[in-house]
Amino acid sequence: MAVRFLIIGGGPAGNTAATFAARLGAEVTMVERDVVGGAAHLLDCIPSKTMIATGGAMSFSRRLHGMGLEDVEPEIDVDALTERIEGIKTHLGNNTTQLLQSQGVTIIRGSARFKTPHSVVVDQVENGKTTTRTIEFDACLVATGSRPRIPDWVQPDGERILTTRECYPPRVFPKSVCVIGSGVTGVEFVHMFSSFGAKVTLVVSRQQVLPGKDPEVAAVLEDDFLRRGVSLLKGARAKSITREGDEVVVRCDDGREVRASHAVLAIGSVPNSDGLDLEAAGVVPDKNGFISINHHCITNVEHIYAAGDVSGKLPLSSVASMQGRKVAEHVMGLHTREHRHLDYDKAASAIFTEPEIADVGLAEAEAFASGRKIRVTKVPFSATPKALINNDSRGFVKIISDPATGVVLGGSIVGRHAAELISVIALAVTANLKVTDIVESLLVHPALSEALAEAAE
Repeated sequence: MAVRFLIIGGGPAGNTAATFAARLGAEVTMVERDVVGGAAHLLDCIPSKTMIATGGAMSFSRRLHGMGLEDVEPEIDVDALTERIEGIKTHLGNNTTQLLQSQGVTIIRGSARFKTPHSVVVDQVENGKTTTRTIEFDACLVATGSRPRIPDWVQPDGERILTTRECYPPRVFPKSVCVIGSGVTGVEFVHMFSSFGAKVTLVVSRQQVLPGKDPEVAAVLEDDFLRRGVSLLKGARAKSITREGDEVVVRCDDGREVRASHAVLAIGSVPNSDGLDLEAAGVVPDKNGFISINHHCITNVEHIYAAGDVSGKLPLSSVASMQGRKVAEHVMGLHTREHRHLDYDKAASAIFTEPEIADVGLAEAEAFASGRKIRVTKVPFSATPKALINNDSRGFVKIISDPATGVVLGGSIVGRHAAELISVIALAVTANLKVTDIVESLLVHPALSEALAEAAE
């Protein structure tokens, strides 16, 4: 008899686990209450990156004089941009659904809650009528994702006080906007809105943007923001946001305040673990609602797994997808063979600002804090012919290696196409390659990747 594998949530973790498990012979049922493909993915990540790409095109058009062309000032076509965003979302969502169905996965639209450790009740609403059904399983994956965090001192109205998920695209493009939160999501919104011509203020609770990143990396981004006229309120924490006519007023705990046409909350997310009746299955979440897992993504109940944002690990689609694959392999018994556990410390990540930022593996500050000896080499893109050809020489490549063995331990890239270039360093980190492996690779010339080889020398 086939393994009955139930998946709650159809985001990157859920749909990857479903397709892999189905190929391996499992009887897979997926319950999704929102959108197949994942709400955080299709309603947040993809739309934001689409708008960032459009904003980047606008920014580039303003620098055409540096490439021997006359500058142009493009205008925003809100309807066309909306159609573009919706088209990409629909295309990706349909592709995911078709892939699942082609693998024989049963998709149920509804909300699931545990009834026992081996069953769930699914509530389905059709034509205004709610029906329930019980589904029994041998193994279950909880992959319900997350949603934007809303503090108790503000109430978003979806018009001028917005969560990140309410900005794609805004009903009107703001003339001015205050972004609260200087992490990854916050700085991406600063870049996006400033690219569209808005006057942007960023509330920074620490003394640098991206407090968890390399200070050199943060400094390059801060300089670019300041050149674009972005105001940085450092050492300030927002304590209230109120509407005053057509303005919003953001008041900070140090007495400073910001007036703008819109405010955007980018202060993290909370897991979608409420409403699952986890206690009925014996699953115990932590105090913040995240579902703790081991290296196999197993919860405290041996046949119930968790993956994606709800697991409290790195909130990246790439990580969620790999978790889903590992869960499918474990459910189907493939972990009894040679099995590489997921190493979250080796996950590459990127920030889609301008310039782009990407990193992987050991960070320089982390190494120094722990007293570990490292070799750090850095090459600016201004020394790379392709960067000059592109008229964009901002940023650098930094590679961190072991001075005794030459093994690549990590790296950071700031600059054009950093999200693509980091893949080379990520591969080196994952495969324990040495800097000489990069140096001796015959790379393309002229190309930005040449900076990788130079940094590895």
